[in-house]
Amino acid sequence: MSETLLTMPLLAPFVEFGFMRRALAGCLALSLGATPVGVFLMLRRMSLAGDAMSHAILPGAAVGYLIAGLSLPAMTAGGLLAGLAVAVFAGGVARHTVIEEDASLATFYLLSLSAGVLIISLRGSSVDLLHVLFGSALALDDATLLLLAAFTSLSVVALALGLRLFVVDACDPAFLARISRLSPIAHYGFMILLVINLVAGFHALGTLMAVGIMILPAAAARLWVGNVGPLLLCAVGVAFLGSLIGLLFSYYVNLPAGPAIVLTLGALYLLSLALGPLGPLAGRRRAGWHFER
Repeated sequence: MSETLLTMPLLAPFVEFGFMRRALAGCLALSLGATPVGVFLMLRRMSLAGDAMSHAILPGAAVGYLIAGLSLPAMTAGGLLAGLAVAVFAGGVARHTVIEEDASLATFYLLSLSAGVLIISLRGSSVDLLHVLFGSALALDDATLLLLAAFTSLSVVALALGLRLFVVDACDPAFLARISRLSPIAHYGFMILLVINLVAGFHALGTLMAVGIMILPAAAARLWVGNVGPLLLCAVGVAFLGSLIGLLFSYYVNLPAGPAIVLTLGALYLLSLALGPLGPLAGRRRAGWHFER
């Protein structure tokens, strides 16, 4: 039986190598935790803000690296503190000045990215910098997997308990603010979930790639379904499928795992643009049918 599995190209790498199994488990955790957060980012029209926040964790992770090297607890704690600080400061600037939230996040993004790269360069090598920026999905150990599982569990439970609140806040935050006092909790609670999942993605895909597993599956799924419940499930499925194909692509073509996964997710998005029932090509076909009638 094991010999049969080893001869199957889709299963052989995961049966034969433990690092491939750990990488797949990590991608499954990110698909379950980070991708639903990406769906709400898309519904909030904050996809680029997610990219900005992914770099906001870099200075904290860099300080953790400067103090303790490539230490999981130090870099995780630093990333969480830096991400939460940027989320609070950017939100405060947007609420109390004439600067819009996207512009506020963009300024903090530039400062964070520059500061993080500079801090890492003070002590580390170019290899360490590439590890932080692009991750190392094939080097996940058991401690990192447990961290990803914990963050994913927290994210899934929080989204399940506050699903209606998050949906209303994403679609009409002004309406939620008028009818409920929970609007600030929904906003800042969501930002906390965003930071947590970006830190989780950072350990596997790096700060530059972490947001890819959030936004690309959400955008692809939106071209197939419209309702929030099916959209969440479809996005998770796309994320895991893209991760599986990306890992196999990385293994057989000898490419970095993180970029291979994100490129595969991008290819699934382009495929959804072409074939999805809510995509532009399907819309043109429907318009043609209506005209012919």
